[in-house]
Formats: sequence, structure tokens, C-alpha cells
Amino acid sequence: MTDSPARPAPLADPHLVYDPAPGDGPKDVVILGSTGSIGTQAIDLVLRNPDRFRVTALSANGSRVALLAEQAHRLRVRTVAVAREDVVPALREALAAEYGSGQPLPEILAGPDAATELAASACHTVLNGITGSIGLAPTLAALEAGRTLALANKESLIVGGPLVTALAKPGQIIPVDSEHAALFQALAAGTRSDVRKLVVTASGGPFRGRTRDELAHVTVADALAHPTWAMGPVITVNSATLVNKGLEVIEAHLLYDIPFDRIEVVVHPQSYVHSMVEFTDGSTIAQATPPDMRGPIAIGLGWPERVPDAAPAFDWSKASSWEFFPLDEEAFPSVNLARHVGRLAGTAPAVFNAANEECVAAFLSGALPFNGIMETVTRVVEEHGTPVTGTSLTVSDVLEAETWARARARELTATTATAEARA
Repeated sequence: MTDSPARPAPLADPHLVYDPAPGDGPKDVVILGSTGSIGTQAIDLVLRNPDRFRVTALSANGSRVALLAEQAHRLRVRTVAVAREDVVPALREALAAEYGSGQPLPEILAGPDAATELAASACHTVLNGITGSIGLAPTLAALEAGRTLALANKESLIVGGPLVTALAKPGQIIPVDSEHAALFQALAAGTRSDVRKLVVTASGGPFRGRTRDELAHVTVADALAHPTWAMGPVITVNSATLVNKGLEVIEAHLLYDIPFDRIEVVVHPQSYVHSMVEFTDGSTIAQATPPDMRGPIAIGLGWPERVPDAAPAFDWSKASSWEFFPLDEEAFPSVNLARHVGRLAGTAPAVFNAANEECVAAFLSGALPFNGIMETVTRVVEEHGTPVTGTSLTVSDVLEAETWARARARELTATTATAEARA
């Protein structure tokens, strides 16, 4: 099995600067997913750097309207968007309370396409911090509109890889994931032909060192007890299964056009080294900071300039130990499965991602054991067969594949739950 043909240039290249609206003033930024973890930290960064960034619009799903209204008021945005139309009255009331009487309120957009509309609006940079494959349409809209895309929504690249690569211009995407922001910075140390290997680091999650048999009876509470990062339940479970690393391997292949057999995963419990690049002369360049997402966000919004004091630095006067371990591929088969679907390309990664999301939901509800997550995802990928690939791939193909994968995963988890109940 061979990797897909190389493209002329990688999507993300620190040596190339794509600047859709050059100027001396602050960069106009649209933040999608403003009330989530990435969005709130991005707003913190913007508020501390008003001479560098100006937020013109915000979008959120609508579950935290009070926070969204507060953000809109503090940033004085032109437009606010929510995916849920039913929360518009509550949002309008919250905005009125924040702005006070007589003050003009921002424009409100609502509905499933609201974030996509914002992504194409006039600005310099779109930060896509939406969680899940629903971020694909805004990603495509931002690229098509010619915006710089600070990409924290890895799923849109995973499920829509060929669609994204067909639209993105060199340097137009700046990755915001900590691992890919690290690779992006390390790659600046050499040319593309100098690169021997990408090394993606993993904390190992809460189950580092456990065998597959020892993982058979872990609980939801066990899986949600991440030793390093505070994240939402889906992302935290993905870290426990290392599915997140599998997705990041696919993402690294798409962003940097490095073959899968030259992308390695190593376990680094301290999460200080976020990823590394090994060059052909034997040198390895590592990017390291204390765990804090404001650093990668600052790279996404500010590149090619760095934002002073964006995130904490190390105190080198204090002793510390950094450890690295090989990945146990038997206990955590997700990375190799991700490489497999990445090589298949087309709709296969979308099937992998969608099936995993359904299986994680089943695990969180108690309907599926921990090891059952990857067992079920593997079966769904196998049943999917030959994916739709090449230039014929459309958004409809991706959505249809996702719908099938979710339905099939739900069928299989229901069967597993019934069998366990009878046992």
C-alpha cells in the first residue's frame, strides 16, 4: 500500500506568508466557536493585544448566550452568529443587557449556515475553533473567500482533506493545534527537502503504560481523568484512546505533505515538547513550552510575527525531567488505523472520524466498553469498503459517508450493549 501522490507544495509552510489584506493596523479577525476553549483563549489574547488584532465577528453554537453577549460587547463586534435559531430571543436580550439602552446592537445571524456566512465575511484571518466535522463548511468558505485560516478545527481537514487541499493557497492555512503549530515552527529551521521525519508527541493520556487487557474494564471517570490537559469529554476520551494522535497523523500528512511512513508518534508524558522535526543531517528541532494553548493560537493569528508574552515560558532555573516512550500499538491501535484510512483517503477518514464520535458517545453513556470503541470503529471502516476518492469527491459524498458511518456505528454499539446485557 503506498501513500497518495505528493502535491506541489504543503498546505502549511512557515516559509510562505499569505497576506490577503496587508496593512499597518490591527488584523481583522473572525472567531468561530468563540465560547469554547479555543475561542475564549483567543479572545484573551486579542484583548491583551489591541494594537495587533481586532475581532469583527463571533460565532457560537448558542449554548452560552450570556458569555457570547459579554464577548460581543467587550470586543465591539459588528456581527454575532449562533447555530441555534431558538436562542435568538435570549441572545438579543443578553446583548441588550450588556450594551445598555440606546446603544446599537450587533447584527445577529442564526441557523446552521451562520458560521459559514461569517467565515466568508470581510476580514484578514478566520480562526476556526468549532468542534467536530460541522467545521468543514466554514473552513471551505474561508479558503474560498481568500482569508487566512487559523485552523483549530482538525476534523474539517480530516474529513474534507481533498476538498481543502484543492482550495487552499500556499501559506493560507496556519495550524493552531499545539502539535501542528509545533511542527510548523520547527519546519522553519530547514527546507522541505531537508526533512527526514515528523515526530508527533502524545501525553499518553490517563492509560499510559496499561496493556490492552488492562484497558478492558476502565470506566468513564477513568478515561476523563487526563493527567495534563483540561478538555471536553469527547476530546478527552480521544486522548485516552489516542484517536486524537491518529487524527493528528492524518492532519500532519495533509498539512506538510510528508508520507505516513515518515510521521512517527512518541509518548511524552510531561507534554512540554509539542512535536519535533528530524532533519536529514541528524538534527532534531523540538518546539517546547509549558502546556498552554495561547501560544499556538498566537502563532495562528500573528504569523509571521510572534506575539510577546502570549503564553508562559519555562523557568530554566528549576530542575525538570522530560521522558519519551515508544507507542504501544497493541494497546492503542488507533494510530495505525488512522494511517490506514489516511492512505485510503477520500471518504475513509470521514468514516473513521464519524464512527469514532458515535462510539465515544456510546462509551460515555455506558453502552460500550472502552476497548469496544476502536473495535467498532475498525469494523465500520472495514465495512465501508472502497472510499470515494480523487477529484470526483464532493461535500455531499463526505456527508453521505458520515451519515452511513454514524448509523452503522450506532447499530453495532446497540448490538454490543444487547449482548452484554444478556451475558
